[in-house]
Amino acid sequence: MPPSATVAHTGSMERPMLKIRPSECEVLAGYIREISGLDIPPSKAYLFETRLGKMVADFGFSSYKILYEQAKADKTRALDQQIIDAMATNETLFFRDEKVFDLLRYKILPDVIDQRTGYLKKGLPVPIRIWSAACATGQEIYSVAMILKDLLPRMDAYRIYLLGTDISAKALAKASAGYFSSFEITRGLPLDKRDRYFTPLENDWKINDEIRAMVSFRKMNLFDSFAGMGKFDVILLRNVAIYFNMEMRKKLFEKMMAVLEPDGYLLLGASESLTNICSDLEPERHLKTIFYQPRSRNLPNRPEST
Repeated sequence: MPPSATVAHTGSMERPMLKIRPSECEVLAGYIREISGLDIPPSKAYLFETRLGKMVADFGFSSYKILYEQAKADKTRALDQQIIDAMATNETLFFRDEKVFDLLRYKILPDVIDQRTGYLKKGLPVPIRIWSAACATGQEIYSVAMILKDLLPRMDAYRIYLLGTDISAKALAKASAGYFSSFEITRGLPLDKRDRYFTPLENDWKINDEIRAMVSFRKMNLFDSFAGMGKFDVILLRNVAIYFNMEMRKKLFEKMMAVLEPDGYLLLGASESLTNICSDLEPERHLKTIFYQPRSRNLPNRPEST
């Protein structure tokens, strides 16, 4: 069995970082792809060393090969999770790429609400379901929550479901707690949003309960089943698919299509495209920003049969 994840190797801070062999890069790259879908080229030895080197030292392993062997043998999958937490890129910030959030505020969310006026006519709350896939520490989905809070004068007229998912348990724990450092708060968050939706603490800022309560978080590998998730009006999958190979990207977007409403919206990163990947999703442009919708979309004025 592997050493306990809570016990650090004595003196590990003084040890030089262990160099990784090319053969170990190959093995670890394949294993990480298997357990997470992340496609990290074996040629990027520095990534394995900088992100897994401390783990190897803390556990007292003499090689990266032993880390792999211990992870494979660990029936608790605890080492798998630590490897994923170390290798996942959790770079994020509030209102990252402001144009995307302008698109949500002025185009997408008003359209979603308008397309569901049938609910209001029947006295029913309007459902709004938004998924931030690979949400890291939560800044993206919290930014969406703040926009909705600004936009909707009567929250009781809406049934809002905001979901953030990520493969990293460590990132999700931070997202769920809702505490952010002063550095994180200054990255993209307008001052009026900070003052309205955050409470200053001694060393951190805590997101207010009214925003925190709007969001649910769940650990998820995007290549696991989406069964039971339901349909979403908006899916944010920004700067995620770039970490997967072409075959995995095609598989991922086929799955996304299955949980996107027929008139739903998919948002990718600014440098990402679905060209030659998913022909069922059609690019549209508004406010100098590209989004995708199903080609066969219709515009239902829900609820149809209520």
